[in-house]
Order: sequence, then C-alpha cells, then structure tokens
Amino acid sequence: MRLGGVDSAAVPTFVNWVGNQRCTPARRASPASEAEVQDVIRAAVADGQGLRVVATGHSATPVHLTDGTLIDLVNLGGIVQVDGTSRRVRALPGTPVGAFGDPLWEAGLALPNQGDIDTQGIAGAVATATHGSGIELQSLSAWVRGMRLVTAEGTALELDERDERLAAAQVAIGMLGVITELELEVVPRYRLVERIEHWTWEQAWGRLDEMTRAHRNYGFFWLPSEGSGALYGLTAPEGASLADSCYVKVYDEADYSVPDSDVPDRRVDRSYRIYPMPPFEPNFHELEYFVPYEHGADAVAAVRELMLKRLPDSIFPMEVRTVAADESWLSHSYGRASMVVSVSGVPGTHYDPYLREVDRLLGEFDARVHWGKLHFLTAEQLHARYPRAADFIALRRELDPRGVFLNDHLRPLFA
Repeated sequence: MRLGGVDSAAVPTFVNWVGNQRCTPARRASPASEAEVQDVIRAAVADGQGLRVVATGHSATPVHLTDGTLIDLVNLGGIVQVDGTSRRVRALPGTPVGAFGDPLWEAGLALPNQGDIDTQGIAGAVATATHGSGIELQSLSAWVRGMRLVTAEGTALELDERDERLAAAQVAIGMLGVITELELEVVPRYRLVERIEHWTWEQAWGRLDEMTRAHRNYGFFWLPSEGSGALYGLTAPEGASLADSCYVKVYDEADYSVPDSDVPDRRVDRSYRIYPMPPFEPNFHELEYFVPYEHGADAVAAVRELMLKRLPDSIFPMEVRTVAADESWLSHSYGRASMVVSVSGVPGTHYDPYLREVDRLLGEFDARVHWGKLHFLTAEQLHARYPRAADFIALRRELDPRGVFLNDHLRPLFA
C-alpha cells in the first residue's frame, strides 16, 4: 500500500536531530499536496491509528513519536507567494526557516527575527514557538496571520486573523491538525551589525537589563567551567580564563552607509546571514524555560549557583536571551515578556536528576517551557502557568475528539 509516496510495508525508524528520541511507526507517509494529507489522515483514522507530523525532527522532546502514522513534510516545502505591499509571505509547512531569506530579500522584506539555527521546517518552528532574542521581538508563531490545516476528520480548515482559533493554532504542537500552508507577516529587509565579546559574569549579568533594552538582540552564553567553551567551539582571548565567564552576542540594525564585513565577531550583512551559527553536529540535549522578564535576572543568577554546585553534570553553557510578549494561547510568552534560560544535559550521561533540579528551581519563577525542548511540565502546572490552557484543550477536543493527534507525551497534558 502506498500513501503520499511512501510504501507502508517498509517503514524506517525515525530518529530526531539530537538522537534522543526514536520510534518505528506502523506507517510513514510523505504527502505532496493537501489532498494527499487528507487521504493519509482518513486512512489513519480508519485503521484506528494515531498520527504525528515531523519536518526536520529538530525537537528534543517526544512530540514527533507515534506507533501509528508518521507524516513527514519533505515533499511539502517552498514559498508560495510573497506580497511586498501587504508584507505577507505564504509558504508550505516543510519550508526551512533559512529558505525564506533570499526570496524575501529580493522583495525588500525579511523575517522579523530568527534563532541561531535555521534548518527547522517553518510549521514545526511555529508549532513549538521557536524564537530568537530581543525584548521587543516575538517568536515566529506570533507573526502567523493565517494558515490552512487538515483536521482529524480530513477537512481542510482555513484560519485567518478574524478567527479566534488562529491564536490557538499558532502554537499547537501538531494537536489541532496538519498544517498545509502558512501566512506570515514580515518586515522591511534589514542588515545587522554583529558584536561578539568575552565578558566576565559580573559584566554580562550586571548589565542584563541595560543591554537588553539598548540593543535589538542581546544574549550570552555563561560558561561554568574551563572545558565548557569547547562544547560550543568557544575559545578564550589570550591569557583569559573561560570558567565563570560569558560570551556576549549583540546585534543592531546596520545603517546602509555601513559596508558589509566578514570580520569574525564583527560581521555586517543581511539579517538572515548573520543569525545562523555555523553548521555543527548536535552534542547536547537541551532544556529551555521562560520566566517573567521582571524576575529574569534573579532566575539566571539562581541557575548559575545551581550549576556551579552540580559540576561536572552541568558542564554545558547556560544560554540567556529574551522574547517579547504575544497572544498565542500556548506560547511561553503569552501575555508577558520572557527571560529565556537554556541548559543542556550531556548525551550518554545520567543527566535527568540535574535537569529536574533546574526544573524545580525555575518553577519557583513561574516558568513556562519550550515545547520542542526537554521539560517536565505536569498537567497541574500547565493550567497554573498557561492562562488559556483550558480554552486550548476545549478546542482540541472539539476538532479532534478521538485524540488522533495526541501521543503518549502529549496525552497526559492535553487529553
């Protein structure tokens, strides 16, 4: 039997980007159109199977996993339309974030912000509220102005800004249906000036609010030990120590009188060329939590103290960034600006106790989670920390009463 171009009799095991999640679904499909997506969903429902969707498998959580049908988006990528007048772009769900750069630039446009990895499919990046850094810059999901998705009944649903359900669908972790097209609002194109420097902890943390408010993008990696830098390819200036120090990253928009530059740590170029870090083999399993911005500095300091006590389990750097508030129901930044704290476990080690300590600590600061990164959120915490959680669950039940799009990871939270 063939569905969406894949022979369901020979189904390969799925393994995610960082290698910590895997499954062997009963059926795997690569639909190339919305009609084929509908066919795959109807077949899964008829066979009593659950269904999940994967693009590049960038998430470290089990969000992709299923023993039923796994849809991949390898045949559903590409820019559909760029409208320079309305500053809107329509794209298919498997389009990598990095693929927006050139077409938008040629139309005088750009994505408002990006993270330091641009290989994720846009639907997955949106569905998990992936983000960059900047106190006035929202995550990618907040810029979604419309979408088409196929529900558990196989019906194609069109959502736009007039439909309240769009705020739920912007960050839905694949639980409302399979996205087949997205419309995003974008901004006039811009260039960035990069500034990357090695600072002390006191400088980077002590100036956290000042630098966040003074610059377009401000963030840093704090290195707990001398060996931490090598894990991300960071080296100390001659004669300097890496332990308890920070690599600070500052971006500001470049005036067009400033020429392009490829000088390391001082580059000037188009925005989408500056954001991504060089390609690398992932060697970390990441947890990323979001606390209210006003409590962010205290939370960052508390995590540093915990990490120093937990060496060498906590050898990976801590990354600190900010994100603006938005109105997506399941967003980490719903109704509040956030300080972002990321820590990682070392693959092959028993890092779970350490990450659970970080979870308990940041829970004291009302932390929300990145849906694509490791987390320990409970159903009770979901309802306490996400004001629209009950509304989202009610809509999920309405659109998917049998829970076709749930899996063992999502069911305890959202059933």
